[in-house]
Amino acid sequence: MWNKIIFRSIVLIIPLWYACVPQKKYNEVNIRNAEMMRSLRTTENKLDSTNNSLETFIKKADKLEEDLEASNRKNEALEAKLERAIATSSSVQQELTAKEQRMMEQQERLDLLQNLLDEQRAVMEGLKTTIDKALVQYRSDELQVFEQDGKLYVSLQDKLLFPSGSATVNKDGKEALSKLAAVINNSPDIQILVEGHTDNVPIRGRFEDNWALSTARATAIVRVLTNAYDVQPERVTAAGRSFYYPKASNETPEGRAKNRRTEIILTPQLNELFQLLR
Repeated sequence: MWNKIIFRSIVLIIPLWYACVPQKKYNEVNIRNAEMMRSLRTTENKLDSTNNSLETFIKKADKLEEDLEASNRKNEALEAKLERAIATSSSVQQELTAKEQRMMEQQERLDLLQNLLDEQRAVMEGLKTTIDKALVQYRSDELQVFEQDGKLYVSLQDKLLFPSGSATVNKDGKEALSKLAAVINNSPDIQILVEGHTDNVPIRGRFEDNWALSTARATAIVRVLTNAYDVQPERVTAAGRSFYYPKASNETPEGRAKNRRTEIILTPQLNELFQLLR
């Protein structure tokens, strides 16, 4: 600012100093003076423009600094999030590893369980084949062998085993049981359940009711198997079902005949399976 004032003062003094000089030189001085004034104005304009540019630059620099500070704050926030994400990822990875380990262990148990089931299925299929061959001489209306729910059923009609209303096993029944016992004794891992079934016709005679008859018949079969044919008693269970588990309708003679039966149910040992399922 002071530079401008001094410069202008000099420019004003010069014409006064030259007032004593000749006109020609005075004109020359005026021309130079005019040129200097134009140069001064140009310089002033450039200076003003430079000042404006400088102010604009300073504003831009201030804005950039603010943006940089905001960016730094965002970066710090992102770094904090990243650290939390890394910590969470580590925790999740540990949990995932633990779950994968548990899944592997469960898969191993499932594979072992499946192997045991396959082995038992093969045993039961082989047992059925053997029993079918041993009892091949009997008609389907006397005896049936079938699989159901992983168990093997030998269903014997009462006419093959007992006289009507009796719980004493007849000769034909004992012969059939002897053939079955020979197969059972060669399969020591098989458990045996003997179930007696009746129709719904009330019983008359020495038995109180159909419960008593069905139970007596099941017990008689167990005694024949264990006493006459050496089946281990601890493998055998007797149960009476009366007429509450019919195979057919009790409304017809044919249906009642099918319902009067004794079922010998053969079940594989399940101890290993139960151990795996715990």
